[in-house]
Amino acid sequence: MVTDLTCRVARPATPADFERLRQVLMGAFAADPVHLWMFPDPASRSRRQARLFRRVLAIYWHSGAIWTTDDVAGAALWEPPRQGGPTVTQFLDFVLSVVPVFGCRALSVVRAMAPLSVLHPPEPHWYLAILGSEPSRQRSGVGRALLAPVLRCCDEQGLPAYLEASREENIAYYERYGFEFVAPYALPGGPSVYRMLRPPR
Repeated sequence: MVTDLTCRVARPATPADFERLRQVLMGAFAADPVHLWMFPDPASRSRRQARLFRRVLAIYWHSGAIWTTDDVAGAALWEPPRQGGPTVTQFLDFVLSVVPVFGCRALSVVRAMAPLSVLHPPEPHWYLAILGSEPSRQRSGVGRALLAPVLRCCDEQGLPAYLEASREENIAYYERYGFEFVAPYALPGGPSVYRMLRPPR
């Protein structure tokens, strides 16, 4: 795991935090339009979300950076800099790790999400895969704390940051931290996500 960043407010997460972070992310994404599209069955949604976040946290522990706060009120999952998006091998490894979570929706979800992997900026960049906080703690500065360490690192290293916002109203939120709207991407048969890029300051 990448842990070479330090911040007085946020800290690198550890496996001891993962069960709590799984619950926090389930709450944060309970009404997320992309998650509602990925998991359309209300009866199985929470169970499938729990499995998804459990696997994603394990993946980012080994090959990314996971930041949380001292009270474990949120999480930011980042992929460290690389040229462009994931390689075919990296994408397939990720898909094989998470695809069982989607059940009969697996093929549709993979087909819809795959084009996003080639829409990353071509230059090395930090990729914010997930940012979520406990619903009761939203708008209280948790997101700002979680973003700060890697955005500071981006500025120090002269690297951009990239993300895909799952709600149009989140565009303004990320613009406060220097992200600029690039373009929407409509998931086939689903909602749009909003690609955003933050140049280094």
